Amino acid sequence: MSVRVRFAPSPTGFLHVGGARTAIFNWLYAKRRGGVFVLRIEDTDVLRSSDDLVRAILDGMAWLGMTPDEGPFYQTENRAQHVADALRLLSTGKAYRCFCDVATLTAEREATEKAGGGYVYPRRCLAIPRAESDARAAAGAPFVVRLQIPSGVTAWDDGVHGPTSFPNEVIEDLILLRSDGTPTYNLSVVSDDIAMDITHVIRGDDHLSNTPKQILIYNGLGLTPPDFNHLPLILGSDKKRLSKRHGATSVLDYREAGFLAEALFNFLALLGWNPGDERQKMSRNELIEAFDFDGVGRSGAVFDPAKLEWLNGLYVAELSRDDF
Repeated sequence: MSVRVRFAPSPTGFLHVGGARTAIFNWLYAKRRGGVFVLRIEDTDVLRSSDDLVRAILDGMAWLGMTPDEGPFYQTENRAQHVADALRLLSTGKAYRCFCDVATLTAEREATEKAGGGYVYPRRCLAIPRAESDARAAAGAPFVVRLQIPSGVTAWDDGVHGPTSFPNEVIEDLILLRSDGTPTYNLSVVSDDIAMDITHVIRGDDHLSNTPKQILIYNGLGLTPPDFNHLPLILGSDKKRLSKRHGATSVLDYREAGFLAEALFNFLALLGWNPGDERQKMSRNELIEAFDFDGVGRSGAVFDPAKLEWLNGLYVAELSRDDF
């Protein structure tokens, strides 16, 4: 199967440098392998999503020169498939209905955390016979659908971190469908990646803890998970995770400040990745030819504004008078 990757931003904010770097790594890998770069807008957070933010994301990607091969697709348009996949897990016994009320679960969680422990749902409803569960649901009793986490360990060979594993005992029987019937994040992501034939997931380290949950959903559906590759987070000069306090929040802020798209693309491509030599200024074709996961570091990459300004200066110096 040919390589298919996806960039899946949430339209709850602008396209910031972290998201842009993730998009660039996906784009470079697809181009390097002759694959397909898919854009998916994960717009399920209706209250925080907006058309203006979608346009800002698309404008930022267009400015950086990353036209998707497919998309943009919108996650809300595939909701029926998300629900169908959850019901498939329910029908095959890989998931079950949970009728516990929110107040009880909240009180249990708060008590456990107050005592210094980590709360994991105690699986009370797992013991409910299927006939009784069906009858209670048919009578209108509210419920959520939970994935039954098996015993053992969930492991994968991460393209950046190498062999990685999580003991299943620390993973709660995660909710797939809420009591109002809407799908949760991890289910929606897996369902969409299946529908889009995604072969490689390239995303930030902040998603590392989601990976075992998503692999278990794939396993429950009887499908092979994609290859996972988790990128180091981008840090500010204070070595803390890059945030608004470090400066620009959107890649378009850099455009307004006079930076050139090719310079920012070049800079972000080298943020957490090394081509194996001392090159700093690289054309887009050079980046495509050199990119692989062997050069991606495992520790956070520091965003250095001075280096970006220096690199931008090299690109500006090459402009003709008319282009300038």
